[in-house]
Parts: sequence; structure tokens; C-alpha cells
Amino acid sequence: MRIDLHIHTAPLSACSYIDPRELIREARRLKLDGICLTEHQVVWDPAEVNALAEEAGIRIFRGNEFTTNQGDILVFGFYEDIKELLLIQDLRDKVTAGGGYMIAAHPFRGFKTFGIGQLQMTVEQAAKRKVLEFVDAVEIGNGKLSPDENDMARKVAEKLGLPGTGGSDAHRIDEIATWITVFDNDIADENELLQELHAGRFRAQRTEDSGQKTEDRRQNTDQTKE
Repeated sequence: MRIDLHIHTAPLSACSYIDPRELIREARRLKLDGICLTEHQVVWDPAEVNALAEEAGIRIFRGNEFTTNQGDILVFGFYEDIKELLLIQDLRDKVTAGGGYMIAAHPFRGFKTFGIGQLQMTVEQAAKRKVLEFVDAVEIGNGKLSPDENDMARKVAEKLGLPGTGGSDAHRIDEIATWITVFDNDIADENELLQELHAGRFRAQRTEDSGQKTEDRRQNTDQTKE
């Protein structure tokens, strides 16, 4: 089952240009089996998601992208609406109590820019990032990152024995499904998504045209909201 685990839509994510119904049409065109709505510290109303899913003919799941003192975290199976910056330990405690699942989102974004790359960070050094002590998985394929940044995430996940996920992190419609997560089993609802995540029955996959999409985005960065 092919699912884009990391998508932002307008107006719930102020940084996104994607209309939910336009997202549905594009997801169907790309033959995705499901999409995850992971807004910034906002949880979709389940009734609205169900209505969209009936209209779409594909599975739609809710997630959340929380900002913590150690970076951004994708969370599934935890639906508390928290707006403020969280300590990573506090989020871990809350998600664990609710049986949820935490993924370190784009953990090495920018590690080769702003002079950071001059430090020549090794995989061993990168694996010591504190956020990695608190997550269940690492986003090793993010559609907005460079190949080097994603590769570092993959190597670190392998070193730590953590599973890797893929998601587009789309804020524009042309960014959908640049990276996806392929699940071994069919997933009917959010409970089954959580079950498959905890079981580790998935793998990150880069789509065939994601390289061209990334290049096109870099040529139009002035039009993209961060």
C-alpha cells in the first residue's frame, strides 16, 4: 500500500498552498492508496476527514507535526490538540501513554548548509542527536531535502536500528508523493495504520519523478513557503 505520510494543506497549515480537494485529485492521479494529513500542531476533525475520504475514493489518515525543543516530530495515533512548543520528553510521555508513534521529521535538514557541512559530520556524530533517543522511526526520505540530507538520515537510522519512513512534506501540489512509504499490508483505518507502523511492516520509497520535481522546486524557491 503506497502512502504519502507527510502532507500539509491550507488553511490548517498556514505555510501550505494545497487545497485538500486538489490534493485528493492529485493523489488519485499519482495512484496513491492513501495520504496522511500532518498539519503543524493541528489535528483534523475526524468527521471532515471521513467526508473527504468518501469523496476521494482513497484512504485519508490523520497525523500531526509537532515542534519540540529537539526538532519536528511526526506523530500518529495521538490526537491531543497542543499548540505550544513541547519538550521532547513530554511529547514522548504523552504519545507513549496514548499508544502512538513518533517519527523524527527531516532530522538532518540543513546539515550541509549554513556552514554546518564544514564540520564534516560523521554518521557516528549524527547518530548522537538527542531527538533520536525519543522516536520510533526516522524520516529517511523527505521530498524537500537534498539527497545528501536524506542519505544521512538513512545511514543514521540503519546505525541505530530504527525503521525509516518516506513522505513528501508537500506544501505545494507539485510536491505530492516525491517520497512515500510502502506498507506490506492493506490499511483500512487509523488503528490499522498505527498497528502497521508499530510492527515495522513498511519501507521508504523515492518515486521515479521525484528527482525532477526536486530540481524544478529549486529553480522556483522564491515561490515556496518554508
